[in-house]
Amino acid sequence: MTDAGEPTGPGTPKHLWIVGILALLWDGMGAFDFVMTQTENERYLAAFTPEQREFFRFPWLIDFAWGVAVWGGVLGSVLLLARKRPAVKVFGLSLAAVIVTTVHNFGLSNGLEVLGGAGLAFMVVIIGVAAALLAYSRAMARAGVLT
Repeated sequence: MTDAGEPTGPGTPKHLWIVGILALLWDGMGAFDFVMTQTENERYLAAFTPEQREFFRFPWLIDFAWGVAVWGGVLGSVLLLARKRPAVKVFGLSLAAVIVTTVHNFGLSNGLEVLGGAGLAFMVVIIGVAAALLAYSRAMARAGVLT
């Protein structure tokens, strides 16, 4: 900061706003899905088969990991938009948690049978987005954009 209170680091690149807002929307959809599923919202769950509804009754530890994944993504997005360096760690935690839930759902459970190949493909996309957000936030931290 200068004596006038102005930041001395690089300005906020326009792409940070674009990535941050898109990330917040993406992670917000995940948080909405989490809340609707956890509260067993009948209207929301009407689109699920009985097998899928039963499948989403995870053990508490997997529910916890899922919550860390989605709410970590939301918090990471907010921190990114606020240009805060902790976004990197939060996105890293979110990625780790989504990997844990994916291993459980498709490696230790019958997720492929219940959700099919499309469910697995969507989880791969989720992991890819989480990894990309982690990489992006690291790049912004290295560039001095995140403080």
